[in-house]
Amino acid sequence: MKFILIDKIDKIETGKEIQTVKNVSLSEEYLGDHFPIFPVLPGVFLLQGLIESGCWLVRHSENFAHSMVLLTQAKNVKYKSFAAPGMNIRYTVTAKSIEETVSSFSAVGTCDGQPIVEARFGLRHFNLAERDPKLVIEDGHIISKLKERFRLLASGSGAA
Repeated sequence: MKFILIDKIDKIETGKEIQTVKNVSLSEEYLGDHFPIFPVLPGVFLLQGLIESGCWLVRHSENFAHSMVLLTQAKNVKYKSFAAPGMNIRYTVTAKSIEETVSSFSAVGTCDGQPIVEARFGLRHFNLAERDPKLVIEDGHIISKLKERFRLLASGSGAA
């Protein structure tokens, strides 16, 4: 199963900051297993929302130059509260640096203005063809799909 933990890109400043939204819904399959009597978004998914947001900032800032944007490190992750069904999480991710192959960020997720998760993290960006030139077509296919998803997420924000 593949998870997409960002529902919308609200605002993006190229190379600087992105604000995204996640609407937590009881219909999300994993909530049935994660504390069934007290369903909440798993902490690792809160962190993943921050990371996905940072990945979109990198892709947009580099004009989708890389097919792969992957987590290299997460530091100082702090969980401050729960995110239950019906809550809206606003992720704000600020770039410390975005270089050609690496980037670093500080980030916070809030509900109703209160922090629920904070972290610093680093990403690595590359193309599959750097390791195997035969994968250049696959890189193009992945980038095309990512651009399509970005347009959906950013529609209405002025970033698309």
